[in-house]
Amino acid sequence: MSSIKDLSTRTLARSAATVAFDGVMAAASFVLSLYLRLGVNPVRYSADLVFIGTPLFVLVAIPVLVAFRMPQRVWRFTSIEDVFAIVRAVTLIILIFVVVLFWVTRLELMPRSSLIINWFVLIALLGAPRVLFRIYKDRGLSGLAWKSRYGDNRIPVALVGVNHVAENFIRAMETGRGGEYRVVGIIDERGDRIGRQIRSCEVIGSLTGLEAAVGRLGVRGDRPQRLLIAEETVAGPALRALVDRADALGLSVARLPRPTDFKTGIGERTELRPIAIEDLLGRPQTVLDRAQMQAMIAGKRVLVTGAGGTIGSELTRQIAGYGPARLAMLDASEFALYTIDLEIGERHGELPRGTILADVRDRERIRRVIAEERPELVFHAAALKHVPMVETHPLEGLLTNAIGTRNMADACRNAGVEAMVMISTDKAVNPSSLMGATKRLAESYCQALNIARRGRAGTRFVTVRFGNVLGSTGSVVPLFERQLKAGGPLTVTHPEVKRYFMTVREAVELVLEASVLGIEATENDADGRLFVLDMGEPIKIVDLARQMIRLAGLRPDRDITVKITGLRPGEKLTEELFHSGEPLEPTRYGGILVARPRTTDIDRLEIGLAAIEARSRGGDRDGALALLGEFVPEYAAPAPAAASA
Repeated sequence: MSSIKDLSTRTLARSAATVAFDGVMAAASFVLSLYLRLGVNPVRYSADLVFIGTPLFVLVAIPVLVAFRMPQRVWRFTSIEDVFAIVRAVTLIILIFVVVLFWVTRLELMPRSSLIINWFVLIALLGAPRVLFRIYKDRGLSGLAWKSRYGDNRIPVALVGVNHVAENFIRAMETGRGGEYRVVGIIDERGDRIGRQIRSCEVIGSLTGLEAAVGRLGVRGDRPQRLLIAEETVAGPALRALVDRADALGLSVARLPRPTDFKTGIGERTELRPIAIEDLLGRPQTVLDRAQMQAMIAGKRVLVTGAGGTIGSELTRQIAGYGPARLAMLDASEFALYTIDLEIGERHGELPRGTILADVRDRERIRRVIAEERPELVFHAAALKHVPMVETHPLEGLLTNAIGTRNMADACRNAGVEAMVMISTDKAVNPSSLMGATKRLAESYCQALNIARRGRAGTRFVTVRFGNVLGSTGSVVPLFERQLKAGGPLTVTHPEVKRYFMTVREAVELVLEASVLGIEATENDADGRLFVLDMGEPIKIVDLARQMIRLAGLRPDRDITVKITGLRPGEKLTEELFHSGEPLEPTRYGGILVARPRTTDIDRLEIGLAAIEARSRGGDRDGALALLGEFVPEYAAPAPAAASA
């Protein structure tokens, strides 16, 4: 409490000192303007004018300056805005003073032109000390202290981008805030501002001429050690290429803080932002129709299966933000369910919600859940997705991915749920893995159900397919992060393996938007179409591994090696998002395509799935896989000796 009182006392003292200073300047400006106009001592011209006009002018000036909050403005950070405030305040002071002086003296003996002179003089007397103090603090003693503190040990850096972020950073370095960096040059992304300057730093080249620009700096003895990106638009393929080129030059890469991230305390460090893997794989943000997504969810009872998984938990978070009437979360993992429920409770404590510990493979349990919860929308994300694990345990994959989806779809259909959205994968296209084949069978069942309801009311079934999600459990990025922490090597199965990637947030946003399209389809559109998310260009996993090593400040094949281990069972070199028999069409939403897939008769599928379930529960691996092959002919089941139940 005492420190707060001390702070208030100091603030009041500084404000009072500023008021006193401004009052003295106002008095001096009035007398000086008369002298400049008359050319003689104003007292000799008219003592009454000086001794009456001067205090009147001060009495007018101080309230106006206080009203414009001039005492509260910190001189250390004087800006153009402060100068404009002074101009406006002085203009008002002169106008009010004319009225007051006319009322007191009828402006007798007052040279009219001296008022105009007074306007200029007072602006100068109020503004100049503030501007000079700012210059002194920025480039005076604090700048000398900064140079003395860091000397030649400051890290030379080059900036990429000519913008306010770069200007803020350069100013921070010049004023001693985070001054451990020395900006030796600026790289212009477009290349049309070469030769110009931001403060004292020259734009020395363009991104296309990065190597030449770094070479010129080296000749001058200012070769940078780091490349700091100030331009947010440098992302995705352009950023990947820039990281490669910087690595070839021996430069590390980081991002500058956003303008809102800059610290203001003198002596505080400016924290750089590391390049996130999402930046390397980024694509232009899709414009989302959030109003339609809100209309789909708001006021509805919603159930999410696999709610504790990577996709399911993000679905749960985003759905909770759209105001459902009730949100039910189902998962077979007690801990995962507890974790997501705790998070939703903290973020949306007022939202009616429930947790359901259940396995989608339990048909009767799922039937009771749907009957009790009475959801209007179901998002089915529960699945076994780790390819090698499902290859090792094929019957578990069949029971969870195929039979579990059938159980959920049948329960939704029988209870009259408005819509069920099934989350699928690119591994379902021409599947080489059991996981992909089970997801393809689940797709077929949902599509067949949607076709069977053509012309009738009933549950709509929407299938959304996409590729790998960054950071999901079992995915390559967390694996690489663990291997980096352990000192390597980073393991890649094949040098030519490519995968599609998307952030979990972007994937779920597009899932919700695709759901809007699927649910609003007319009865005549009930043809079993599935929605495919545009994943951009596939990325080589070996390139991703090398990029992550560089972003960790290490050198591939020198500090950390990349080890090729060989393709795993069921793994393909390149995944596909759609089959050649599934022609793609655009939708009204960018980033979402619609495919018209091959379909299977629902009666045949129901009989086949019942048989697959019976053989899987009975431990008949070969029989279950043989039946799977009948419904997913692209999949070649492994020989009996190659896998176990």
